[in-house]
Amino acid sequence: MSGRFRRVVTGGAGFLGSHLCDRLVAAGSQVVCVDDLSTGRRRNVAHLVDDPAFILVEAAASRQLPVEGPVDAVLHLASAASPPAYLARPLQTLAAGSEGTRRGLELAHAHRARFLLASTSEVSGDP
Repeated sequence: MSGRFRRVVTGGAGFLGSHLCDRLVAAGSQVVCVDDLSTGRRRNVAHLVDDPAFILVEAAASRQLPVEGPVDAVLHLASAASPPAYLARPLQTLAAGSEGTRRGLELAHAHRARFLLASTSEVSGDP
């Protein structure tokens, strides 16, 4: 993977996160997808798991970002993305937003990497 950009995508098995992982791999980046699969789905990234440019790490961004090696960018999309999902798990949703952001910022800072925070809730309209 030498010479490639290495991107960490939290919530990478979610609807938008998985499409972002697809685009980043297609563009030649190595992608580390961190998702606890509480609202994201393994099937969203199943077609990528055998690609050497893709790594799926099953973990909650709010608890840990177990990513080894260099990182060029951290893209934080982890969160429940609809009222029914986040009302069912309010504390986990708040933790993904606050602690997940903090952990992503710490990872980016440690690697002098760029950081992007994206709220993907309700961007596609009323659930």
